[in-house]
Amino acid sequence: MNSKTNLLPFRYYFIPVLIAVMTGLASVVYLLVSHYRVYTDIGYESFCAISRSINCDTVSQSPYSIFLDVPVAFWGILGYVFALYIILMAGAQTGGKARMWPLLFWFALVCSIYSLILAYISTYHIQSYCIMCILVYLVNFTLLYYAWFINKRFGNAGLMRGLFQDVFFLKKHWKSAAPVFIVLLVFSTTGPFWFPQYWHMEKPAPPHSLPSGTTEDGYPWIGAEDPVLVIEEFTDYMCFQCRKMHYYLRRIIEIHPDKIRLVHRHFPMDHQYNPMVTEPFHVGAGQLALVAIHAKNKGKFWNVNDYLYELGGRRESIKISAIASAVDLETAGIAQALRDKNNFQKLFHDIKTGLELGITATPAYVIDGELYQGQIPSQILTEVLD
Repeated sequence: MNSKTNLLPFRYYFIPVLIAVMTGLASVVYLLVSHYRVYTDIGYESFCAISRSINCDTVSQSPYSIFLDVPVAFWGILGYVFALYIILMAGAQTGGKARMWPLLFWFALVCSIYSLILAYISTYHIQSYCIMCILVYLVNFTLLYYAWFINKRFGNAGLMRGLFQDVFFLKKHWKSAAPVFIVLLVFSTTGPFWFPQYWHMEKPAPPHSLPSGTTEDGYPWIGAEDPVLVIEEFTDYMCFQCRKMHYYLRRIIEIHPDKIRLVHRHFPMDHQYNPMVTEPFHVGAGQLALVAIHAKNKGKFWNVNDYLYELGGRRESIKISAIASAVDLETAGIAQALRDKNNFQKLFHDIKTGLELGITATPAYVIDGELYQGQIPSQILTEVLD
């Protein structure tokens, strides 16, 4: 008795592969939309921003979410469109059930290897995982397995020989294959040139264009001299949301310079400075805050503040000489500031104040004695601006 008579018909293998590809395509479309909103929507938070270690937004905020000047999710969309075309060709009568599976196997193998690389980066560099990314990884491995299994079940050649046969098959059906390959080629080669680089957030205007000063308690402010609304921000220079919100508030102040005053306070989420943080996190943020305090003492706070947000966003190693050159301060002065007890006392006073207020994450804002963490309710700004 032939053992193959007990195997399931072709459709029972084909349909799961089709579902897997559609799942992967839907996932990367969501990831691209989420990536865009993380950088452009001030109040956006993805559904999988669950904790510090499970957070799609943290992954989107990392430089590893961009590949060849285009979001990784964009390349994922092109890849799944290609995989979908392969599967539809395999399921068509012309494919004869045996064709296109070796090609899908090798393509899925490349995608699976790249998935392992991204998983490694998430583990050791970003130190946070994206649930939707993990789903995409599983889809890639599922395609790899099914392509191998279906080729073994219905194919008439090995994976390498079958690959060459698939290429000749596409060549034979070039009229249907050419449009797909041309579209994919055009998008992949031109994408870096036309895709909007929204992840380079628009910087605020130079601070010298706005009134600025120091509060009675010695904290730097910028904006209205006689404000309708005073916003006291507690931020971390290595915090993405802090930078995004600060840029947003500064642009509002540029438009309404006579209504809002922004007062800056430091709350670095650096375990070496902040007792609330019990494990390494935002290492170096405390030193950047000390540099900012030194700049305030030299009357250059807001220029240096803008640079430190940019530097913290790049997550580069802190080089005193590079900072000094960029913000027109003396290298020796910055080095001394990082050891100055008075600067430490000012920083720890901000941190202590933040802890007493109940701050558990950055950014945090104090408005009329009320604490708001993460973002400012839109109605507060709307009432003032209207």
